[in-house]
Amino acid sequence: MNLSKHGNRLRRTIAAGVMGAGLLFPVASGAETLADALVGAYNNSGLLDQNRAVLRAADEDVGIAKSALKPVVQWTGNLTQSFNQSVSGNASGIPAAGTRTNTDTLTTSLNLIASLLLYDFGATQFSVEAAKETVLATRASLVSIEQQILLRAVSAYMGVIQAQELVSLRENNLRLLTQELRAARDRFEVGEVTRTDVALAEAQLAQARSGLAGAQGDLISAKAFYKVAVGRDPGRLSPAPKLPSISNSIQNAKALAVRRHPDILAVQHQVAAAELLIRSSEARMQPQVSLQGSLGLTETFDSQASSRNGTVGLQIGQTLYQGGALSAGVRKNQAQRDAQRGNLYVVVKDVERAVSDAYAGLASARAQIEASKRQVSAASIAFQGVREEAALGARTTLDVLDAEQSLLDAQSSSVTAQTQIYVAAYSVLQATGQLTARDLKLPVQIYDPAAYYNLVKDSPAKLSKEGKKLDRVLRALQKE
Repeated sequence: MNLSKHGNRLRRTIAAGVMGAGLLFPVASGAETLADALVGAYNNSGLLDQNRAVLRAADEDVGIAKSALKPVVQWTGNLTQSFNQSVSGNASGIPAAGTRTNTDTLTTSLNLIASLLLYDFGATQFSVEAAKETVLATRASLVSIEQQILLRAVSAYMGVIQAQELVSLRENNLRLLTQELRAARDRFEVGEVTRTDVALAEAQLAQARSGLAGAQGDLISAKAFYKVAVGRDPGRLSPAPKLPSISNSIQNAKALAVRRHPDILAVQHQVAAAELLIRSSEARMQPQVSLQGSLGLTETFDSQASSRNGTVGLQIGQTLYQGGALSAGVRKNQAQRDAQRGNLYVVVKDVERAVSDAYAGLASARAQIEASKRQVSAASIAFQGVREEAALGARTTLDVLDAEQSLLDAQSSSVTAQTQIYVAAYSVLQATGQLTARDLKLPVQIYDPAAYYNLVKDSPAKLSKEGKKLDRVLRALQKE
């Protein structure tokens, strides 16, 4: 066999493998983009749907709290059957003729009762404001969930790209080692190497097959995670776009995170709600003034007897003692306020630390990319040199195999670094509260958390115009 022709063919294969490792992400026309994956995650997330429902429940609490400031109207009705039998007698106690009487009447009555709270030292209004703060806290928590969903989509997208590239490298490595084994056998036949060199090449080829199987398994796992994160199987993925613009100042990033990170905003509203509940519980220890009114109608069947009555008046009352429950309620709300304040301190520190960690991860990823580029370049040159020297008898088969493994490791590290820098960059956006569909300008219908709130904040009656409109909205939500 002509060894020089074999060596030239092997060198062309090596050059192709190095070129493929340098490009890493081949352009695929019409392929799915990272933005498509983010849109899919936003539109298909069951976790987002779950927390939107939680927000709608919090919206309803505002209407429930406000209802205490509106009139309460009730009606009662009853139907009463009454009968009476009586016997009257003379002075001696002997019954007289015709003194037995029987009465049997059927009476119906209808009562309409209304009451309106006039003044309670602000107890109910404080409860309403606390419910509003809880709504704002829940909205912020929804944004935090949205950030987690989008970051998971980025990780899933880049994970599939990384797994595909590693499979490609492993396949190329398998081709190289197959040719290396063929070359070792040819050289063994002409007496240039020993049986040991052939065995080394065979062992390395078997290891390459095992590595390829592992990489293919990782790709299957990455695709499964993509389906969970995005809501559909990955198609042909295009290269990741340009990295998002990120401030170089960690201090500015921390200041931004403290101002707008949803986790901090949520706890701030929880603190405000706790303060309002303290004031509400204190006010409930004061007197209440309400307006009471009633209207009644009574009719007796088979009789002309009937009555109509009505009352209206002011009622003033105060709970003087309830086993200490009112005072305990005040202390409980004070303790919950203190707990939320402590939680706010913790969350602020956690967010600042997350910003530092995200920037450190991004800097590390950038350094790894630069180092891996130099490593790939040096490893490819070394591999080609060792291969040429082996052809001249100055290197052993083991030297060639070691050099090839070093090149594979360098290329794998480069692929990992190229994909992980995107996860690191988007982690910075999440840490500063900027990883939202609105901030990323995704082509989606942005969920409006105020739309449902505006429909229910005044607790519309079911048969009112607003109530019927709300019913249509709820039916539409149930169909989704």
